[in-house]
Amino acid sequence: MKAWLTGLWMLIAMPLMADDVVYLTTEQFRERIFDYKTEKDWNYKGDKPCVIDFYTTWCGPCKRLAPIMEEMSQKYCDQVVFYKADTERERELAYIFGINSIPQVLYIPTEGKPMLLKGLYPKDDIVRIIDEFLLGKKEAK
Repeated sequence: MKAWLTGLWMLIAMPLMADDVVYLTTEQFRERIFDYKTEKDWNYKGDKPCVIDFYTTWCGPCKRLAPIMEEMSQKYCDQVVFYKADTERERELAYIFGINSIPQVLYIPTEGKPMLLKGLYPKDDIVRIIDEFLLGKKEAK
C-alpha cells in the first residue's frame, strides 16, 4: 500500500476507534446524542454513557484538560464514549448549553439528565465523576 494512502487511511480511521476522543459537530450531536430540534425532553440516543469536552484551541486550561481526556478515553474505552466540541466552530451547540466559559464538560449517563461542569477539574475528580455518575459505581470506603 502506498505511504500516502496509508496516511490517509490513518486520518480517516483514527477518530472512529473506540478508544479515541471523537471531534463532534452540531449535526453529529443531534444524530448521536440528542436532537433538540425535534424533541422537547432530554432523550439520550446512545447506548453507552458519554463525555463531551467543550473547548477552544487557544484556551490554556482546555489544553491541560486534553491529555486527561485522552487518558480517560483509553481507560474507559469499552464503557464510555468521549467527544470534543470546539465552541468556536460549533457555536449553535455551545449556545444550546449556555457555554460562556471554557473548558466545560458535559457528562451524559445512559439514563437520567446530563451534568455540565465548568472549569478544569483534577484527574482524580474526573475519574470519580465517571465512575460514580456515569457508571454507577459506589465510592470505595
